[in-house]
Amino acid sequence: MRFDEAVLCYDRAITIKPDYAEAHNNRGNALKGLIRFEEALMSYKKAISVKPDYSDAYSNAGVVLQELRRFDEAFAVLEASISFAPDNAGAYNNCGVALKEMRRFEEAILFYGRAVLLAPRYAEAYNNRGVAFQDLKQFEDAIEDFRTAIAVDPTCFHAHSNLLFTMNYVEAFSIDARVREALRFGSSVANKASAKFGSWVSPGHSDKLRIGLFSGDFRNHPVGYFLEGLLAKIDKSRFDLFAYATNPTDDDLTKRLRNHVPVWRSLWDKNDADAARLIHGDGLHILIDLSGHTAGNRLSVFARKPAPVQSSWLGYFATTGVSEIDFFIGDPHVAPPGEEHHFCERVVRLPETYLCFTPPQSEVEVGPLPALENGFVTFGCFNNLAKLHARVVALWAKVLNAVDGSRLFLKAGQLGDPAVIQSTMEMFQIAGVDPRRLVFEGPSDRRAYFHAFNRVDIALDPFPFPGGTTSVEGLWMGVPVISLRGNRFIAHNCETIAHNCGQSDWIAQDEEDYIRKAVLFTSDLTALAKLRSGLRRQVLTSPLFDSVRFARNFEKLMLDLWADYEGRSSQG
Repeated sequence: MRFDEAVLCYDRAITIKPDYAEAHNNRGNALKGLIRFEEALMSYKKAISVKPDYSDAYSNAGVVLQELRRFDEAFAVLEASISFAPDNAGAYNNCGVALKEMRRFEEAILFYGRAVLLAPRYAEAYNNRGVAFQDLKQFEDAIEDFRTAIAVDPTCFHAHSNLLFTMNYVEAFSIDARVREALRFGSSVANKASAKFGSWVSPGHSDKLRIGLFSGDFRNHPVGYFLEGLLAKIDKSRFDLFAYATNPTDDDLTKRLRNHVPVWRSLWDKNDADAARLIHGDGLHILIDLSGHTAGNRLSVFARKPAPVQSSWLGYFATTGVSEIDFFIGDPHVAPPGEEHHFCERVVRLPETYLCFTPPQSEVEVGPLPALENGFVTFGCFNNLAKLHARVVALWAKVLNAVDGSRLFLKAGQLGDPAVIQSTMEMFQIAGVDPRRLVFEGPSDRRAYFHAFNRVDIALDPFPFPGGTTSVEGLWMGVPVISLRGNRFIAHNCETIAHNCGQSDWIAQDEEDYIRKAVLFTSDLTALAKLRSGLRRQVLTSPLFDSVRFARNFEKLMLDLWADYEGRSSQG
């Protein structure tokens, strides 16, 4: 991928022939590879000015506009591409991507459908349609599309990751079924890798342990929020940190993270083999994946074993299925003894919490208890709407009916789509809830999101896929959360949050207990208001926010993992 040289070649071609539309288009592709999106867009526009019916240039411009988050413009340009080449399956797929990002999910599904009709073996379009179905909570359709994508292209690893992620929303899948599917993924990436490293470069005479962090989410993202405090407080005299970024995003949080990591490498433009060689050459002791099966992961790099010790932590909540990943990091609450068979990796535990949140920089004050002014209790949930299946809705309906006059405030990205609001309202109506007791709100910027917590008295956690970041942020905003005890890592997430911030009495043992707690905690608004006023102070002094304490625990675990490796290596 020698994009710089390619740009120079296209420049020479254009100098010789200024009206060479294909050269302008290809120059745009090279600039896109260099993440110089605005310049790439100008090249595509020049190609179109020379050749007004140049469908590929319109399509490429649409993709770059999506990278620039200008989705309305992207959709318009992509529609133009289709008008000149109505059989272009790629343009239909790209239109679907733009529509999905605009929260127009049902329209997106129609465009993806057209793409696969034109190209029945178009794995990417099946995968993208599956993601849109997932947003609409149509999980059976999503899973069917992901399986189709894998069937037509077994190397479509992100479709396989999406399948595994979606299975976590569906209670019908057993732990064993999820592990088997993950192992199939691990086998596929291992087969594609063909060869893996069997020896590793010594880091020389350094007494420091070299730790590599691998992620596409070094940015304003939950992974970034839970990582920043650790990177700031880890002992740099004993540990050398390396970051391997698989996403070109560079926002304010990226810049802060970079300040704490001496070696920062971009893998955006590198294939798996080149990325693995680069990491191997850095002579790491431990490489940690922070993505698992979330969007944009590169687990296929780990299948090449570029570091002697590899681990999964933070970004995902279930086994990766990749046998070359040695460890999965949890804590006593999310990974209690007896659940080790949920993972192909060896489970290791930080002593208190596997999460440590960095306090938001946004200066949003905790407001007074809304119920005191409103005269009624407002429950809330700001989680991904995909977590709200029929059983959750049925339980929340019972909560609303048990607490006279109460309301439910739902805020989620999907609620920017009126069709999703309507379908969600209908789910609650079927469960016996008057629509007038429901409040819906779509996506907003981060500051407005925090302010929205000041309209919530108590948060309700979904299950078996509870909140993580939203729960911690709610607690920081003075909003306690009622959760339900789970039976696997992700379902236990609410437990580690509650135990580590002094809120264990808010964990319900079963659904009846969930309702009882809702009634109990809303029966004394004075006590609830007092809890709210001191909750931020309480959580900021808890293990969940104590980055110094967490860093020391993390350092010890890293040293233990390396000592374990050295011990096994010395035995043969």
